[in-house]
Amino acid sequence: MAAPGQATSGIAWMVLATILYTAANLCVKALAHLPTQELVFLRSAISLVLTGGWLWWNGYSLLGVNRKWLIIRGIFGTIGLATFFHTLRFIPIASATVIQYLSPIFTVLLARYFDGQRSMRPVQWLFFATAFAGVLMVKGFDPRINWLYFGLGVSSAIAAAVAYLATMKCRDTDHPVGVVIWFHLVAVPVTGGWTAFTWVPPVGNEWLLALAVGLLSVVAQVAMTFALHQGEANVIMPFKYFGAVLAFIFGLLLFDEHLNQWALAGIGLVILSVTVNTVLKRRWEHRQQRTKSP
Repeated sequence: MAAPGQATSGIAWMVLATILYTAANLCVKALAHLPTQELVFLRSAISLVLTGGWLWWNGYSLLGVNRKWLIIRGIFGTIGLATFFHTLRFIPIASATVIQYLSPIFTVLLARYFDGQRSMRPVQWLFFATAFAGVLMVKGFDPRINWLYFGLGVSSAIAAAVAYLATMKCRDTDHPVGVVIWFHLVAVPVTGGWTAFTWVPPVGNEWLLALAVGLLSVVAQVAMTFALHQGEANVIMPFKYFGAVLAFIFGLLLFDEHLNQWALAGIGLVILSVTVNTVLKRRWEHRQQRTKSP
């Protein structure tokens, strides 16, 4: 179990990562006319240069230590990002975000069985179920979301959960930036080869947006990796849901993406479920610590 100070620091890093990811996603939405594989390639290529340069300058190995989990992180991170970007291009950003935000639930479930984090109570399963019900409300009451995009969104969440678990597996062996770079080492050759046959050149300010996607994303990835290095998944990951609120606000302001009251209620149900779950989880941990204290 992470110390209280570590958990608080991990939450702060996760909130920062969420804000930066939302900003990057808004840039992707503005570039939605570009092919998905090209968006992933541009983001990953820019981030690879930044993270690779940082590791080289500071004397770290590009290949890392825990290579099994680093490779898994790279593969599933690439799958998760590609499917998320594809949904982001065709459905409202708030809806795409909240569907993809099932990943913390899948992360907690995976961590429960593969990372030894078994301190869950029955009521937590209820909160997870209501969060999923909220996501279903977002899908069911928005005619712009068909089952294809919903399925891609859920697939993205599952792939992201595996990538997050791999990140946690590397917390004691690899530097956070060394974990981040493996995503780009996989994504750049895979999407780059595809993009070579489908390239649509950005024009004017689109290059600045593409650069912003890479810059914001790499800082967000590092922040999220720091978060996962400093706390348990069942405490840290629910704070990703804060991004759903940001996505709705800026999707409405910048892209005139309106959601009906039922879809908004679904987003609210998701946020309420994970917030209550997190508060209760922290109280249970503090109570256990007081009980164990002499």
